[in-house]
Amino acid sequence: MEAVTGIAEPSAPRKRVLLAKPRGYCAGVDRAVQTVEEALKLYGPPIYVRKEIVHNKHVVNTLREKGAIFVAENDEVPEGAIVVFSAHGVAPEVHETAKARGLRAIDATCPLVTKVHHEARRFAAEGYDILLIGHEGHEEVIGTAGEAPEHVQLVDGPDAVENVTVRDPSKVVWLSQTTLSVDETMQTVERLRAKLPMLQSPPSDDICYATSNRQAVVKEIAPQCDVVIVVGSRNSSNSVRLAEVALTAGAKASYLVDFAHEISDEWLAGASTVGLTSGASVPDELVMQVLDHLAERGFDEVAEFTTTQETLTFSLPQALKRDMRAAAEKTAASAAKLASSIDNG
Repeated sequence: MEAVTGIAEPSAPRKRVLLAKPRGYCAGVDRAVQTVEEALKLYGPPIYVRKEIVHNKHVVNTLREKGAIFVAENDEVPEGAIVVFSAHGVAPEVHETAKARGLRAIDATCPLVTKVHHEARRFAAEGYDILLIGHEGHEEVIGTAGEAPEHVQLVDGPDAVENVTVRDPSKVVWLSQTTLSVDETMQTVERLRAKLPMLQSPPSDDICYATSNRQAVVKEIAPQCDVVIVVGSRNSSNSVRLAEVALTAGAKASYLVDFAHEISDEWLAGASTVGLTSGASVPDELVMQVLDHLAERGFDEVAEFTTTQETLTFSLPQALKRDMRAAAEKTAASAAKLASSIDNG
């Protein structure tokens, strides 16, 4: 018989997950993915997509399995075929080359990116120098700069400000890529304004609501976390920014993964609280898979941390909606005709 000492065994450390909300799909991504899915249903595969429709490995592979063909440029699309432009937006010349090849273009550019395009055209028409804050080579930056190439100057972060030159310091405005770090963007703006006191701001914030919201909730949970895991692809600007924001806000470590199996047990060793979020192009099923993965390792207590509710939605592109209506009307007419023939028979 074992002796009873009266000394309680030490309990295992509490393991929990702080699940960020909002997370995952934004309205622009949802619209873009739906555009390709509806186009595949309506026209049948293959449907060509210029660049990745959104920057997420899982989404692209899923659409590829359904019949989408992803290409780098319009010249890879057969003449007369359907091509969808990605959520990141394209320069005017991309529309022109599509028209020259007789392609049926469906533009899935996020309306918030389209807003920045409109701003670039308007300020260029008024003779402004446009300082575009963004990352060199990003598809969204290429598209926006293409709207007014003679007026746009890229500013890739605060340290790039010293290289900025303008024609008229009284006619200069800043615009930004929609998926940047809010804090870093404002640091860049502050440096620009110190150099150019008459610098104007865009009529409304260019950084999209989803980017801002996802960063805000990560800032709230990060100080409580040993580790923050961000689900998202490495070519997703907003996902990369979330991992950076988590560290800046106080998390001891942060990691970016596409899938649950990429999580190393070493990351979780000694951790009691794990933060979990996802980029704006990530379907929630991937986050749920990470939750399952963490639960298997003892992190089975989940608290969802919500900072705001998102209700914004965008309608599908006009060209696609028009063809969907026409197809629905044709189907309805055929059904009516069949019903009439049966009645008369």
